[in-house]
Amino acid sequence: MSEQAKERTFTDEEVTERLARELPRWRFEGGWIRRDYRTNSWKGTLMVINTVGHLAEAAWHHPDITASYAWVEVRLKNHAAKGITEKDFALARKIEEVVLWQPGGEGTLTGTPQDDMRFAYIKYEK
Repeated sequence: MSEQAKERTFTDEEVTERLARELPRWRFEGGWIRRDYRTNSWKGTLMVINTVGHLAEAAWHHPDITASYAWVEVRLKNHAAKGITEKDFALARKIEEVVLWQPGGEGTLTGTPQDDMRFAYIKYEK
C-alpha cells in the first residue's frame, strides 16, 4: 500500500471518545483497543477464540489474542497503518455483536443454562 493510500489513523483522544460512545466495554491502552471477555470454562474460552478468529479471517483484519482458562483478551490495532483505524472499530463492533449475542426468552432459541456449570458459556455482563 502506498503512503498516499495509507488508512487514516485516529488520535488517542478520538479513539477514547469513540470507544466511550460506540464500544463502552472496550478500552484504549498501549496503542491498542482492548476487550476482555469472561467465560465460565476452557470450553467457553475456546469458543470465544474461534468466534473471533472466524470474524477476523472473514474481515481480513487480525487481532492479537491472549487467553487463559476463563478469559480472553482481544487487542486490535492496524499494523500496516501503525495505529487505530476504522477497520479496528468495525471489527470490534462485529466481535462484540457476535460474542455477546444471546437468544431471547421467546421462541425456540433459549440459550445456554447459566445456572448449570456444565453448560454455562460466556459471563454476560448486566
